[in-house]
Amino acid sequence: MTRSRPLKTLATGILVLVIALAAGWIGAADRAPAAGQSPAPDAANDATEPVGSDPGYSPGDAYVPGEVIVQKRGENVPRTVELGEGADVPAVADRLEERRAIEHATPNYIARISGWGPNDPGINPPGKGKAGNWRIKQWNFLGCGSLCHPERSSSGHESRGGMNVVRAWQNLRRAGRAGAAGVRVAVLDTGIAYRNDGRFFRRNPDLEAGRFLPGRDFVDDDSRPLDLNGHGTHVAGTIGQQTDNRLGLTGIAFRSKLIPVRVMDASGFGTTENITRGIRWATDHGARVISMSLNFRCGESIPPVEDALEYAHSRGVTLVGSTGNRSAQSCPSLPATAAQVIGVGGTSESGCVAGYSFISPAVDIAAPGGGAAHGNRNCPFESRDRPILQVSMAGKDPSRFKISPGWRGTSMAAAHVAGAAAAVLASGTTGAKKGPAQVKQRLLGTARLPDFAADQNPSGFGAGIVDLGRATNPAVVLP
Repeated sequence: MTRSRPLKTLATGILVLVIALAAGWIGAADRAPAAGQSPAPDAANDATEPVGSDPGYSPGDAYVPGEVIVQKRGENVPRTVELGEGADVPAVADRLEERRAIEHATPNYIARISGWGPNDPGINPPGKGKAGNWRIKQWNFLGCGSLCHPERSSSGHESRGGMNVVRAWQNLRRAGRAGAAGVRVAVLDTGIAYRNDGRFFRRNPDLEAGRFLPGRDFVDDDSRPLDLNGHGTHVAGTIGQQTDNRLGLTGIAFRSKLIPVRVMDASGFGTTENITRGIRWATDHGARVISMSLNFRCGESIPPVEDALEYAHSRGVTLVGSTGNRSAQSCPSLPATAAQVIGVGGTSESGCVAGYSFISPAVDIAAPGGGAAHGNRNCPFESRDRPILQVSMAGKDPSRFKISPGWRGTSMAAAHVAGAAAAVLASGTTGAKKGPAQVKQRLLGTARLPDFAADQNPSGFGAGIVDLGRATNPAVVLP
């Protein structure tokens, strides 16, 4: 912040001095410019990009202590006046504005940079790479930018298939809920590598121990829902992997509270009984979002599961499910097809429906799932076969972790939407009501449907690709 020049006219100077002296608030004369000064970064919520020299402001300061900006009528440039220590700056400004010779007077308010980018290096832990290199690998979190809006300048980090998580992070910081802080997300899956246990199990180094709430293992019927497959740990990473910790990669709702619920075994199979119990248990233990990257067989109606989903929905839980993969089944299936669940399809980096994902009305919304676009799905863009990456288990070894070779599928897409649901809840953009209907409406109402798919029904996109930047932006008002 560059200081303005001293008062140029004696009349203005005398006027300010008289008012301020009468109140006992004036200190020294006007301060000379301090070139290059700018407000301190917002240290209240992690690190920010460098912004120059630090004048010593506190993160909570709304304005520069002891300064008032004054503009006299007829002058084009305002002046900065320094007041005495402990001055009531807004009161001085109000008094000055009562004077006929003063156009306006205001505290010297502090602005803070709105841009923020995590410093995660995008390399396997442990190790220190270039800060911010996560962008190279996590195309799924980038915004579409100039690729979707040619009139805009390119940021250099864009993706047609990304869901604009970067903007959502900024919105949540402004809302005071960085990383969807405190929102409880239950991950019904193969478990999570959430703790050290004996010599065999280790906690994922990119998931802090304090992020987890007590979970439940319905496969082994105990309180240690540890992952023996890797799928659940990967899903949990997309939802809420640690972010801005100079390690590995990033997660969407990186300050949410994760509840590990193991309902699938080491081979990736789960029973109706365990899944039903898991849904009810997570609901009764405070989950606001339940992520279910799992599917029953095509066309099956399973009343215990459907009843459990209704139970959770009626108690305010947002339910998210993968619609399933064409390589494993012939149509979308439960839990995603239940009316209470947001059914998620998968998209590629090109922003097209992925080859494994269904073209079906059961798809409510689409999100990055990785892989390539299907050859006959009218994708007008080049489609590379890029996966979804997170720091996860090395194979099925719960003692070693790395940025995995990559997963592809609607499981990954559903994890994105579960993290997005947590972000919407934290953003406050649903208004006073924060139930599953409001969260779903917000996500679907702000989604981005590609132009080439607008006349296709069904398109495989549902309402479109999640645009989490819009969904968490309070300025975006839905009809």
